[in-house]
Amino acid sequence: MYDFIEGTIAVLESNYVVICNNGIGYKVFTPNPYVFKENEVEKIYLYNYIREDENSLYGFKTLEERELFLKLIGVKGLGPKVALPILATGTVSGVIDAIDRENLLYLKKFPKVGEKLAKQIILDLKGKLVSKSDEPDTNEELISVLMSLGYKNNDIKRIIKDVDSSLSIEEQVKQALKLLLK
Repeated sequence: MYDFIEGTIAVLESNYVVICNNGIGYKVFTPNPYVFKENEVEKIYLYNYIREDENSLYGFKTLEERELFLKLIGVKGLGPKVALPILATGTVSGVIDAIDRENLLYLKKFPKVGEKLAKQIILDLKGKLVSKSDEPDTNEELISVLMSLGYKNNDIKRIIKDVDSSLSIEEQVKQALKLLLK
């Protein structure tokens, strides 16, 4: 299975892009091809859809988009050709929020999604999706360390977004302390 492809966008069409990698052009169906720039090097997260009569690549700008797509195509009666327009028309957080709030009107606005399919989406996915913006703060350990050093919660919240979470906890603390002392 492919995870991503990086290459130059050679063609932009209304529902797909062609990305050139090592002299091969890959046709990748995407919710909104216009988030990519023609003749620019781009990274596209992939899903390879293989069936008896079809072998297609579906691509996404973010991992969050791809994860929602995978959850959607897992719903009974909902395939990639229905899931793609949902992602094209709605935002990831908007779709997740509509599912969690059981908002049938929002879900029915998407092409080929009627009341029956909207109810099936809610039945299958309600409570199983988390938007990145809704995830608990991944810097809890850092917050705990800074609070134990006597810093106030408001000060920590002010600088926490500027700390590089890919660093080790020791490096995060050093970076946070520098920001707090400014």
